[in-house]
Amino acid sequence: MNESTSERRRVSFLGLGVMGGAIARHIAQAGHELTIYNRSPERSRKWDEDNPGLAHRIAANPAHAAQDADVVITCVGNDDDLAEVVLGPNGVFRMLRKGGVFIDHTTVSARIARQISVEARDLQIHCVDAPMTGSQIGAEKGTLTLMCGGRNEAIEAARPVMEAYSSRIVHVGKSGSGQIAKMACQICIAGNIAALAEAVRFAQASHLDMAKVYEAISGGAAQSWQMDNRWHSMDEDRFDFGFAIDWMRKDLGLSLEEGRGLGVSLPVAALIDQFFAEIQAMGGGRLDTSAIIKRLPKKGKK
Repeated sequence: MNESTSERRRVSFLGLGVMGGAIARHIAQAGHELTIYNRSPERSRKWDEDNPGLAHRIAANPAHAAQDADVVITCVGNDDDLAEVVLGPNGVFRMLRKGGVFIDHTTVSARIARQISVEARDLQIHCVDAPMTGSQIGAEKGTLTLMCGGRNEAIEAARPVMEAYSSRIVHVGKSGSGQIAKMACQICIAGNIAALAEAVRFAQASHLDMAKVYEAISGGAAQSWQMDNRWHSMDEDRFDFGFAIDWMRKDLGLSLEEGRGLGVSLPVAALIDQFFAEIQAMGGGRLDTSAIIKRLPKKGKK
């Protein structure tokens, strides 16, 4: 995380969810002039209350947020949400100036990312699709990884602001490429967490010391971020945190749709998506993805 900036910019941040709220805080702490907007006004008010020492203003709508801004950043829910706040009647592109920078951190389809980039090009706006990974922990610490699609000049124009809340910025390719990289990321995470759930249940059924098992296997080829951060919480049946299953299913849906368009088979991702659907049917859609273990009953030694 970079706590200082060589040039103060007027930055508007739209979407103050778990990730967005933390990112907006880092932007203000880095010395930029911050404007915030959320479609639910109470969330903007809550951010205001939680960050009393940070100078900022609250915009009335996306166009108002973009007025006089150098950089506008969005982190919303899905394709429709993004289209509304960017391309709608009161959208960002109604007011963002020529030469301004638009950065989207939402995980959406490559199609909408490309569509927005075309609109941005016609308006002479720098456009970056930059989905992220690193979880809520990374957002709080300012150590996110950003996978970026767009032109070289757009990435470089966005970089000074993105450095305030990320530790790795990777220019993957042309517009939409960041979203494709994020889909690949989510496919990996889904497979990892599903296998980890089975390993935890397997070790539990053998009545092993779970801390010792983790110590033994986390230093070798099986090690992963999911193991380091979710092994103990899965063992303790704690799931009320982190990345929700509802959002993972949305992301896997994007991956499966893109795969069909590419003619690529994703049988493991499709199967795990159905496992997550089982947890949703049990009422666990807002639980962390590690709650996938709940579909596997605990077994004792015979």
